[in-house]
Amino acid sequence: MASEGVLAGIRVLDFGRYVAGPYCATILADFGADVIRIERRGGSEDRWLTPVTADGEGALFLQINRNKRSLTLDPRHERARDVLDRLIPTADVVVTNLPVPALAGLGLDYASLRALREDIIHANVSSFGPAGPWAERGGFDSVGQAMSGSAWLAGKDGEPRRTPITWVDHAAALHAAIGVLMAIIARGQTGRGQEVQASLLGSALAIGSTYLVEEAMTGIGRTPIGNRSFVNGPTDSFRTRDGWIVTQVVGDSLFRRWARMIGEPAWLEDPDFATDDLRGINGARLSERMAAWCIEQTNDEALDALRAAGIPSGPILSPREAIAHEQVQSMGLVTPTPYPGLDGLAPLLGYPASLGATPASIHRPPPTVGEHNQEILSALGFDAGDIAGFDRDGVI
Repeated sequence: MASEGVLAGIRVLDFGRYVAGPYCATILADFGADVIRIERRGGSEDRWLTPVTADGEGALFLQINRNKRSLTLDPRHERARDVLDRLIPTADVVVTNLPVPALAGLGLDYASLRALREDIIHANVSSFGPAGPWAERGGFDSVGQAMSGSAWLAGKDGEPRRTPITWVDHAAALHAAIGVLMAIIARGQTGRGQEVQASLLGSALAIGSTYLVEEAMTGIGRTPIGNRSFVNGPTDSFRTRDGWIVTQVVGDSLFRRWARMIGEPAWLEDPDFATDDLRGINGARLSERMAAWCIEQTNDEALDALRAAGIPSGPILSPREAIAHEQVQSMGLVTPTPYPGLDGLAPLLGYPASLGATPASIHRPPPTVGEHNQEILSALGFDAGDIAGFDRDGVI
């Protein structure tokens, strides 16, 4: 199933696991790259998280491995080099997500890859980057949230809190994918490949940089704030008669509209609320007043009034409600996709930015374990006997 995307003709080997490496490769696949996911015999660990199919394969795998082909291969097996020495020279990009010291042992470090193809691009997403005292340590999304200040600031009553949404992993994947695209452009200009290094910690720090810079320059010592904002208000979550909503009031004009809507025009002259910063400092008072207003409304009533006043707001939705929401559906983000073991179709969410001339698409369902072993290995010149031997010996 060939793609006509803007990256058609680019081959990517995806040695990643879980989120950061695989999602980097997924973005490239969405735009037409031929991505071969390489996983262990029987399926790697991330295939079985959040199970949704009859065989126990998970939502994480289905979402992050769309548009890929699957090759099972144990890179630690002594005969794996027979495959890798033929496969790697066919690739434009190799994606991994391992501590840098671990790559050399697998022959997946940049020097080893470059020995097989001089202009290859290697993207590695590690937890802590290629250098420094923590370079050899592993880590997951929660570690990035914890070490970037995010879990501290988002806490409440002195207790840090992380979100179950893996935003650090996804941010690192996005930064790596952008790096790969820049490397592809540079290779077209110079003929040379290069190494792209992204990290969970670096990506989390970059996204949370506002408060890091503020702290470094002022020593303000912010403490956990929950759902409120440090620098504006009323920004918070509020219970209504039948649900929850969120508002974010930023800037003088929005605050003026909010104060009039809520029936507190005198607050426009209150020195405690004269600026965004002061409204953040005194946000508990604003949230208390807004909470009293919201609890008298239904979700729809509150959101309609806020919309009429021109104040950004929205409902707090469960995952079930979010994917079914009329706006989500109308944006065309959900692509119902078949997969073995499902009673229906998997509602996979595609690349969220729209390109008018060269759009991304979900054009191939996620692969089953080793679904394309025969196809890929045959194209590398291995015959049926070779492939049967690899299978017998546990190479694939």
